Amino acid sequence: MGVVSLKEIVDRAMRERYGVPAINIVNDLTLESVLAAAVERRSPMIVQTSVKTVKSIGSDVLSAMWRAMTAGIEVPVSLHLDHCPERAVITECLARGWNSVLFDASTLPVAENLRQTVEVVAEARAHGAHVEGEIEAITGVEDGVGSDEAAHRQTLDVSVHFIETSGVDVFAPSIGNAHGVYSAEPHLDGQRVSDLVAATGVPIALHGGTGLTDAQFADLIARGCAKVNVSTALKMTYMQSNLAFLREAETQHKWDPPSLFRHVAADVTAMAAGYADRFGSTGRAW
Repeated sequence: MGVVSLKEIVDRAMRERYGVPAINIVNDLTLESVLAAAVERRSPMIVQTSVKTVKSIGSDVLSAMWRAMTAGIEVPVSLHLDHCPERAVITECLARGWNSVLFDASTLPVAENLRQTVEVVAEARAHGAHVEGEIEAITGVEDGVGSDEAAHRQTLDVSVHFIETSGVDVFAPSIGNAHGVYSAEPHLDGQRVSDLVAATGVPIALHGGTGLTDAQFADLIARGCAKVNVSTALKMTYMQSNLAFLREAETQHKWDPPSLFRHVAADVTAMAAGYADRFGSTGRAW
């Protein structure tokens, strides 16, 4: 199976009502670990890169890592650029083989967001790629993009018009979800997901997956959230795993970087595999 389009992954997930983990990686180790989880669980997986990660590692290096690590892979995977307000970065990543992009123009007036999203969709199609759209900022800052102010929600009619006119393949609404760590259990507007799916048939992306309960995941996936974003959980797992290992290494006076890498990779793989299990994407035959 190997590398496939975002649309191929999410359309089937919505039809069969399971969720696909869309996990933000930060380096080669986390990329390898997330892909290992996909293979281990026989699960489709969407690997995401933030603009910050693209700029810190470089699109050439990231694309080379992606091609090398997915060569011969037997589960469906896709490479996605997450929350990108910069058209130049979108152009750069599409040219280097990203399968999809989220053009995040949620800070712009809806009309201007729509105008530019139409252009991004056309550009992506020229590369055989797909587009996730967003007109409402998801509360919280992620890798320098976003705001902690509560998102203003557009009406259903405005959202439907945007989806249908822009031609986006996935839509990310604000439903009470947030990036980062939730300070309390969020109150999620599942009916809004149902209404958008019923009106457009377009798969929904659920942002802010870290910290939601299994019941919340199950309800939203059943309503049409086919792409479920996980970023904070990976960052926490990666850094806490490093910290725990290094504290033990300091106590034992043993300094062995390869052992550190194996320890962290195992923890990140287990985290990603756990989300595949929770979202119902494990063991899908393609």
